[in-house]
Amino acid sequence: MLRLHGIVGHETDTSLRAQLHALEHRGAIELLFVPPEEAGRKRFRLISDRGTDCAVSLGRDEELRDGALLHLDRERAIVVRFGRQRLWKLRPADETAALKLGWHAGNLHWRVRFEAGCLVVLIDGPLADYRARLADLLSDGSVTEIAYD
Repeated sequence: MLRLHGIVGHETDTSLRAQLHALEHRGAIELLFVPPEEAGRKRFRLISDRGTDCAVSLGRDEELRDGALLHLDRERAIVVRFGRQRLWKLRPADETAALKLGWHAGNLHWRVRFEAGCLVVLIDGPLADYRARLADLLSDGSVTEIAYD
């Protein structure tokens, strides 16, 4: 269990931009999805999107916001997201489409997992932005959207 005491910054802080960018390129940014019922609490325990068990405690004067950094070091950052993790499930039509889809996902640093021949993208922004990156593959039928939730 990782104990997180207080907010160390925000993902939009210009002074942290370079460090967060480097961590993002190494796939070392974890997201902690805080459900609405937990958002106002000062102490709670949740599991990050990468499986880290996080025990969070905030000071009385601290207010949790979307994008708050709860942990930041050379190895990783833990960033707060309000709500639940949204998932976009895609199925490539064949091996060529799978390679193209994988190349896009890797080149764009998308967080993904694999399920029964599908690529599941962990969405962290507007779905339209993700769709725009795959517009050609989606329009020509190389990739099919299976689910979004």
